[in-house]
Amino acid sequence: MGIRTRVLSGFARQLGRPEGLPGRLVAFGLDRGNRRMVSAAVCAAQIAPGDSVADAGFGGGLSLRLLLDRVGATGHVEGIELSGTMLAAAQRKFRVASTGGRMVLHRGSITELPLDTASLDALITVNTIYFIENLELAFSEVARVVRPSGRVVIGLDDPGAMASLPFTAHGFRLRPVAQVTDLLIGSGLTKVREERVGDGDRASHMLIATRH
Repeated sequence: MGIRTRVLSGFARQLGRPEGLPGRLVAFGLDRGNRRMVSAAVCAAQIAPGDSVADAGFGGGLSLRLLLDRVGATGHVEGIELSGTMLAAAQRKFRVASTGGRMVLHRGSITELPLDTASLDALITVNTIYFIENLELAFSEVARVVRPSGRVVIGLDDPGAMASLPFTAHGFRLRPVAQVTDLLIGSGLTKVREERVGDGDRASHMLIATRH
């Protein structure tokens, strides 16, 4: 394996699961680069004060602050993250919200969510599905934890644009948006609509669904 391949493979691995000092640097960059998309996902979830909401794969934690602001003093935020480094950082950053009962942070996966059935008004996940092998299982879990009429927002960059990036050849699963939509509907979610975030053909995709 050449140096370039090792670098690209390592970078792709950190994007999927940021760990250690390199992971913290990657997460900082992701929070900056994904700010517009994360903000759009939080907005699309139509969160009201007092709601119970979650982000599966919160990374650097930008979404957690936005979700706390939306649910207000009477709401509740759940954060789920695979990376121990990201979880520890969020625990430090949101210590007050966690000890006050407004937020619970979990180490876990979207394919096995550590949440009660029908416990959420909304769930978001942004730029995570490239790293999920069994997307059908993940979406079934998402549908399980969202209440009837609850909202699910899936954010993903345009697959064609992603395919042009050299690091996505290393472990990324770039599915057509139509396939992702079909899997959402098959999991028990409905009323899937799509919004675009950004400009031109390379704009990101926001899939917004409601549970039956």
